[in-house]
Amino acid sequence: MKEVAVTAGVSVGTVSNVLNAPEKVAPATVARVHTAIEQLGFVRNDAARQLKAGSSRCVGLVVLDIGNPFFSDIARAAEQRAAQHDLVVLLGSTDDEIDRERLYLETFDEQRVFGLMISPSGDDLDRLRALSKRGIPVVLVDRDGTGTPFSSVAVDNIGGGRMAVDHLCSTGRRRIAFVGGPRSLRQVADRLTGARSAIQDHAGAVLELIETPAPTVVAGRDAGERILAGTTGRPDAVFCANDLLAIGVLQALTRHGVRVPDDIALIGYDDIDFAESTMVPLSSIRQPSGLIGASAIDLLVAAADSGAATEHICFTPTLVPRASSARP
Repeated sequence: MKEVAVTAGVSVGTVSNVLNAPEKVAPATVARVHTAIEQLGFVRNDAARQLKAGSSRCVGLVVLDIGNPFFSDIARAAEQRAAQHDLVVLLGSTDDEIDRERLYLETFDEQRVFGLMISPSGDDLDRLRALSKRGIPVVLVDRDGTGTPFSSVAVDNIGGGRMAVDHLCSTGRRRIAFVGGPRSLRQVADRLTGARSAIQDHAGAVLELIETPAPTVVAGRDAGERILAGTTGRPDAVFCANDLLAIGVLQALTRHGVRVPDDIALIGYDDIDFAESTMVPLSSIRQPSGLIGASAIDLLVAAADSGAATEHICFTPTLVPRASSARP
């Protein structure tokens, strides 16, 4: 910074202001300092800046599976909103593994991140409480934080589960399979709760649970094979806990010549971009992933700037009916 100051003909303090608070410096001086920076190839030592400031311009985002386009969309929206606050997002994907989540939390803590947004792998939030006590704001993403000390952005998954089953039953289906898992994931458990609640409102309707080890396309294909190999009667509709599972089920059914929706109706959850482009356009329960990511950043900035009280945002999902759940 001293070399930049000499080259630009300004004080070190002015260089610091240009880097950290350019609105305090005359535009012509800012331009002169940036010219000197480019000439010298200067890159500031952010680790040193963090030691002095006590935090960084980086926001940690920990999601369950970045391979799921739903979480990719959340991350993209969070990055775009963070940039408006001169922040950058550091991303970690846990694959629902507690040890990996712990590693990311420890790393972000060591980096003194500006704040943390996380979709937790389980219900043990003690590590998040410890981060919060050390002054790192925490926002739960895709998880209702009511009853916790954290702000949160979530979707009414119980309502979404009800919506999916009500839709299938409205098309005349009565033997419905719920495909999803593991049930330790709060999102899966809530969608199943909603499905079980809705099934009681439709005379003669039954709900069968087909649990999967993960919410992936591969697990969905395996579930589809299990549905076709069953000996207790084939369902006439399938509700999958997310679209990746539904795509896998659709692949299995199609490979065996089962017609969707004539033989078996199918609906997913999330409404990822691929849903409309599958071999049979997939009905889905849409979550506003972009709003979730942007809102999480807004809550984080509010908590960091003013220590605002916790706030819980819960979006209402919407039904997107397509060919896969049409009346037979």
